[in-house]
Amino acid sequence: MNRNIKNFEMQKREDGFEERIVQVNRVSKKTQGGNKIGFSVLMVVGDKNGKVGVGLGKGADVSLAIKKGVALAKKHAIAVPIVNGTIPFEFYIKLGAAKILLKPAPKGSGVIAGGAVRSVVSLAGIENISSKVLGTDNQASNVYATIEALKRLAVRHKRELERRNK
Repeated sequence: MNRNIKNFEMQKREDGFEERIVQVNRVSKKTQGGNKIGFSVLMVVGDKNGKVGVGLGKGADVSLAIKKGVALAKKHAIAVPIVNGTIPFEFYIKLGAAKILLKPAPKGSGVIAGGAVRSVVSLAGIENISSKVLGTDNQASNVYATIEALKRLAVRHKRELERRNK
């Protein structure tokens, strides 16, 4: 069994993706036979080279939920435009209760962001960014809003490049 774990670890490194756990929740369901306990884990994976994804894995134990979350995050990874180590322009998004403001930052300023946003942008490979979480404290909502902001940022950046090349 130990050999399988080592092979799994090696596979993750060859893959190029780093993983980060954002949130672990223990959930309980009342059933006729007693309580059924499970776990949900919010995972962020990224290659620090412009690809990042988020996945919510659910399972009977934490390790199973982590594996499911990583698989979902890799499956739904998005490409993020990075220009000189930062994002191309300022972006504000409101998604549900979450309000996120992402701003490009000058070289050397680093990642100035709260916990949920920091995990997404650092795994995406953005080295210099300034951000502010204005809405909810819910980490899951903030992570999903950040991913959606980066997705829309990529679409807008692509349109801008096409417009300039015409």
